[in-house]
Amino acid sequence: MDQVGWVIDVNGKLERMADTETEEEHWRKRSIYRVPAGIADLNKKAYTPQVVSFGPYHHGEDHLRPMEEHKQRVLLHFLRRSRKPLELFVKSLAEDVEKLKDCYDLLDPVWQDNNKFLQLMILDGCFMLEILRCATHTMEDYAHNDPIFSRHGKIHIVPFIKRDMLMLENQLPMQVLDSLVAVDSNRTKDDEFVNKLILKFCSPNTPVSSMGRCLHVLDVYRKSLIQDIPGRRQRTRYRKPRTSHHEDGDDIIRSAMELNEAGIRFKKSKTVSFKDITFRGGVLRLPVTIVDDATESMYLNLIAFERFHVGAGNEVTSFIFFMDNIIDSDKDVALLHSRGIIQNALGSDKAVAKLFNSLSKDITLDPENTLNEVHKKVNMYCKKAWNEWRANLIHTYFRNPWAILSFIGAIFLFALTIAQTIYTVYPFYQQSPPPCCQNYPPPPPPSPTPTSPPLPTPKHKLPPQSNQTHH
Repeated sequence: MDQVGWVIDVNGKLERMADTETEEEHWRKRSIYRVPAGIADLNKKAYTPQVVSFGPYHHGEDHLRPMEEHKQRVLLHFLRRSRKPLELFVKSLAEDVEKLKDCYDLLDPVWQDNNKFLQLMILDGCFMLEILRCATHTMEDYAHNDPIFSRHGKIHIVPFIKRDMLMLENQLPMQVLDSLVAVDSNRTKDDEFVNKLILKFCSPNTPVSSMGRCLHVLDVYRKSLIQDIPGRRQRTRYRKPRTSHHEDGDDIIRSAMELNEAGIRFKKSKTVSFKDITFRGGVLRLPVTIVDDATESMYLNLIAFERFHVGAGNEVTSFIFFMDNIIDSDKDVALLHSRGIIQNALGSDKAVAKLFNSLSKDITLDPENTLNEVHKKVNMYCKKAWNEWRANLIHTYFRNPWAILSFIGAIFLFALTIAQTIYTVYPFYQQSPPPCCQNYPPPPPPSPTPTSPPLPTPKHKLPPQSNQTHH
């Protein structure tokens, strides 16, 4: 295209350009995203389903084909138990097929065919619902030796399906599940039914609460991790975001071992919410975190969702960055494990430390998150003179057993020196009492002062009386 043609083309697009409200609505519809190659290449396995595909992004990949046969079989079980014709389910989704397609970012042109797209949504949606139901319902219409829905399948297959269900590229719009449930139950289920179903499957020990409108399974699970704490005021101020490359040291917290040496105690929070991290009175409370083989993939996909979905928030990302700050080595993991905060099902403590250190690579922090206040409080506590002195003392003399023994030995020798000095001086004071207490012989009585004999009294001669009378 020559320069003139390019100018004409751009001017035509400019005239047809939508207004701000239309553009805003366009971006609001997106909720399922492809992870860019620059991010996915760091850990491809974390973003790629290993057992089953949901949605169009990974449909038809060779290593996922075996599960497609099970999807066909599960659809028949679903329809037979529902006693509803397939046409009703197709009709319920066909009304909003364009909205469903708009949920996907960068949708391949092959899926612009409405019929093909609807078939995929119904097939994958019914399979997902059956998987979710198996956590709370007994699937009696499946054979006792079914490869997926038997007890054997729930132990060896379903956990891997669960991991794939929590991948950003492997999501179905929540409207698909809601519509299928509405037709299946004659619209007798409440709006929270699917949310509760997902929570009981993904996080059975998490108290079920009202989740509100959710976008997909990953969004439901994320909201269960960041539930608001009753009675705690939420902050609404806004500041300019900054990246994880900090310009000052106040944003970085010391490791768990260093905080412990500075006098900070670690305790479990009362809830498992990532928002339930507090620091008060020298006590840092953290939610219980289970680390297993699926943790890395789950956290990376949650971080990716917060990164690409505008308005999702940054709570999970901030939590991961916080944990990365306080975990530098296996000793930090061991300390948190001893306090019941980290439940390690991954293996060694060193593996857990490596996991958290790798998760926070190239992430962006939201300074307005509640953890920002925790950062400041912890750092202010550590900067107090007494706490800093205590930390330096422990760093210097208590970092290893030999240093501890040397310190104890020095104290012991110092005590012996004092004792030796006392025992050396004490007998001297016993034998030679101080001057104030010595018994000197009494002084001799003072000798009488010799008195001189009395001087004779001078005899004064009376003047002779004259017989003459003066006239």
